[in-house]
This record gives sequence, structure tokens and C-alpha cells, in this order.
Amino acid sequence: MRFPGIIPAAVTPFTADDQVDVEALKGNLKGLFEAGCTGVVATGTMGEAGQLSDAERRLVVETCVEVAAAASAFVVVGVSAGSTAAAVANARAAAAVGAGAVMCLPPLHYPGTHDEMVAFYQAVDAATGDLPIMLYNNPGASGVDLSPQVIEEVAAEVPGIVAVKECSGDARRIAELLGRTELEILVGGDDWALEGYAAGAAGWVSGVANVAPAECVELARLVEAGQLAEARTLYTRLLPLTRLDMTPHLVQYFKGAMDAVGLRGGVARGPRLPLDDAQRAILDAAVAALRAPVTA
Repeated sequence: MRFPGIIPAAVTPFTADDQVDVEALKGNLKGLFEAGCTGVVATGTMGEAGQLSDAERRLVVETCVEVAAAASAFVVVGVSAGSTAAAVANARAAAAVGAGAVMCLPPLHYPGTHDEMVAFYQAVDAATGDLPIMLYNNPGASGVDLSPQVIEEVAAEVPGIVAVKECSGDARRIAELLGRTELEILVGGDDWALEGYAAGAAGWVSGVANVAPAECVELARLVEAGQLAEARTLYTRLLPLTRLDMTPHLVQYFKGAMDAVGLRGGVARGPRLPLDDAQRAILDAAVAALRAPVTA
């Protein structure tokens, strides 16, 4: 497998004067790899890629590649963009700084025709050289839902596509994609990780792993070992936080949770606003659930 295990979608921390906080990013990444995470996604939705300049994107990716190399881990770089030219430029930049793979949504907010979708991914494929592509299906982020049939058809014409981060919210699609294709299928939404692993997912691209990496690694181990009762007990502690992943405020929630457990999340860039009192109460309850003692 190319993308096994727990793969956090890394946040991008910022300094008080709104610069990328490289030291905080390095510290967060080292903690993830020490906990057993196998790789990391840089400049994805959780990394606020849409709010980063090209220079900042490069800095974040270079930092991730440096820290991951020291831990023998891999880096998948989000290259999603609304135009072919921008996605191609992002893919070339990722390849130039040593990324191990790229991850790409369909063109943002534009379903297009079959030929347009294939041409888009073929252009990204050509720009990456030999880097594998993780196709990213997240209708909430892109405005486009890639059905299992469409994924099968596009992957058949784009050799570089070797995996799918499935984030439609329908856990049944993991089994369908495994039946239709030879692609590696990864859980893309935190609150169906248990179901996804049980269905045969190769790995989990995770937001909550930024906060609780060791627990996420243990969840995967328990499922793979067939210890489902123990996995469900652990998942109960994770669920309140995982349910914050599929919300418009996922970045603020997970950055806030990281701060709460002593990591470096910090503020999110605009247009994202700080959590209000009601949202803060939801976050506090989710963090409290994570800290609850394990009961048999």
C-alpha cells in the first residue's frame, strides 16, 4: 500500500503577526510522527490552503517534507484549485520540493463533462511527473460529488490516480469503490473512520489526528486486529471531536482542540471567524469526552 495508516491533514499555525509559524508546525509534525502517524497531508482544507500565498504554500510543504523525511514518513500535498493552470502550478511546485504524492479535488464548484474532468486530471498527472495522485472526493469543499462510477471512469483514463480520499459522507461508498476499482480507498471523514476501516479502507486522512494521534493509531490497530469491542470503546471517546470534522468550522474547531491539549493550533485566517460561545461550548465538551477515562 502507498498510503497506509493514519495520515493527519495538518493545520497551518500562524504567528501573532500572521506569518506561517514554522517552529510550531515542526513541533506539531514531530508529535504526529512520534505517535505513529505514517504520513501527513500538507496544504489541504485543514491547512487553509486557500488562504496561503504561493510562497507560504511552498514554505509549508518544504517544512513538512523536511520533518517527514527525518521520521521516514511521507507527505501528500493538496494541489486543488479552481483552474487547470493553478492546479498544475501547485502540482509542479509540490514535485519540486520533494512531495511523495499529491491530492486533488475536482475543479472547484464546476462538475464539468466527463472529458473535462479527465483532461483536468490528466494535466495534473503530467505536471507531477511520477508522483501518484490521490483523488479527493469532498462535495462540501468542492461543490462536486464524484460518484463511484465517475471515479472508476476517470481513474481508468488517468494512470497517475492510485488512491481516493472518500469524503462524501456515505460510508457505503468505500466498499463500492473497493469492488469497482483497484485503487486504495482512504477514509476522508472522521466520523465514519470505524466503519471505513471495517469496510477495508487502506488508511485514514484525518483531522482529529492532529489532536489525538495516538488514539487514532490505536483505533486502526484495534480494527485491523479484529478487536471491535475495544475499538468501539475508544471511538466513543473520539466521536464528539470527529463529528466536528464535517462542519464549516472544522479548522477553528481542530485548531482550538489542539490548543486545549497543549499543541499549537492558534487562530484561523479570514474569512474564517473565531468560534462563538455556543461553538466553544461544543468544543469544550468534545475535548472533555476525549479525556474521559476508558471504561470497559
